[in-house]
Amino acid sequence: MAGQPNQKAEKDTSAAGTDNTEAVDFEIIELFFFAYRDFTSDPDVILEKRGFGRAHHRVLHFVDREPGMTVADLLDTLRITKQSLARVLKQLIDSGYIHQVAGPEDRRQRKLYTTKEGKTLARALAEPQSRRIAEAMAKTGPGARDLVKRFLAGMKNADDN
Repeated sequence: MAGQPNQKAEKDTSAAGTDNTEAVDFEIIELFFFAYRDFTSDPDVILEKRGFGRAHHRVLHFVDREPGMTVADLLDTLRITKQSLARVLKQLIDSGYIHQVAGPEDRRQRKLYTTKEGKTLARALAEPQSRRIAEAMAKTGPGARDLVKRFLAGMKNADDN
């Protein structure tokens, strides 16, 4: 069935055209696609009502989680271009969700903070995702949180902090 992970007991995980020396775990790849689709679906509805997208969500999330982070820090975290960030950040500032202030030592430095409305939106976006995570953890059993954290940390590039 299209769009659903294959439920066969034994699944061919080899890449097409290889001699089985290079295994590809298609089942896990598909589960990641489906999990990401569903994980982002609830916030997408909230964002769409405001004319925002996932880039706005990421910026709002990280600024809310680290008040006072600089634009340079945010660029490093998101690994996006200044041009991409500038458009999204301007929309969030103009809409009253993020406030920026000049740095105390270096006036060129811009520190970012969520406003009251920004905090409210960030929480509204995180709530259904947090609920989804909690439900999945409960189904997974004891020790799931630490295991999932180790797994996801292992998926990140080695040069990430």
